[in-house]
Amino acid sequence: MNPQAKLIFAISLILGSTLTISSNHWITAWMGLEINTLAILPLISKSHHPRAIEAATKYFLVQAAASALILFSSMTNAWHTGQWDITQMDNPVSCLVMTAAISMKLGLAPFHFWFPEVLQGAPMTTGLLLSTVMKFPPITLLYMTSQSLNPTLLTFMAILSTAIGGWMGLNQTQVRKILAFSSISHLGWMSIIIVYSPKLTLLNFFLYSMMTTAVFLTFNSMKVLKLSTLMTAWSKIPSLSAMLMLTLLSLAGLPPLTGFLPKWLIIQELTKQEMALAATSISLLSLLSLYFYLRLAYCATITLPPHTTNHMKQWRINKPVNTSIAVLTTLSIILLPASPSLIATI
Repeated sequence: MNPQAKLIFAISLILGSTLTISSNHWITAWMGLEINTLAILPLISKSHHPRAIEAATKYFLVQAAASALILFSSMTNAWHTGQWDITQMDNPVSCLVMTAAISMKLGLAPFHFWFPEVLQGAPMTTGLLLSTVMKFPPITLLYMTSQSLNPTLLTFMAILSTAIGGWMGLNQTQVRKILAFSSISHLGWMSIIIVYSPKLTLLNFFLYSMMTTAVFLTFNSMKVLKLSTLMTAWSKIPSLSAMLMLTLLSLAGLPPLTGFLPKWLIIQELTKQEMALAATSISLLSLLSLYFYLRLAYCATITLPPHTTNHMKQWRINKPVNTSIAVLTTLSIILLPASPSLIATI
């Protein structure tokens, strides 16, 4: 793909995201989502491999259906209330349809089936965009309509997402599919708290995006697509492998790393809202995803390929670690001491 085309698609992604985030009208928000969808499709299918074409087709069909539902629910709400304002979702049926549509856009269970397949067919850098940038506009729409959302429905979908994200990721060997189920599990944590503390959802999303970006960039730098390749990476780039292990443990939410902060705050807020059962359930279900994070960390740092010789250890002649990976990994590890200032913003 030539640089001019990449520039056009990048500008379109920025334009679509900005339009959706800054709009107060359902039609302009819908237009921003459509611009985003049309801009990401060539990036998914740029390798012209049959799997990439299949992923682009699945992504287009799902996103088109979700956009149609968003348009339908906003028109129904405007018909009943006379309001096109995003924050004025007063019609219960429209609100339920909108929740389903945005869940489909995000890949939240039970509308999650497309996401692992699309991520597996897309290149690693496009997978990073799908897991972070493309989720920001729908999360913003949920944020703006949070006072109208159904707490029971969102709690059910959140617990289901955490369970499916952890359970389905256990037997995966492809790195991109593991990261897809990791994303589904994290979306469960974001959606369970959005009705009670929307700012906490945004904090969780930003920290998740930072840690996921570090993991994706590290895997892309190591040229790793599956676990068997990851097992041989330590002898080539030991510094990246060690950084990857710490970022994965942070993504799993282990203290005292950065990823523990949003889980701690969410459990605390759920307890304040007298939802101890939901907090206990989602905490226990996150142990499933902890297993495959530990497996990735084990493969990256502890497992050595058989018959390792000095000739295989190429780390002495490798380039230094990418600055962006180093900065993101450092932030993914040491941000927990900054928690008082982050809590003060919520």
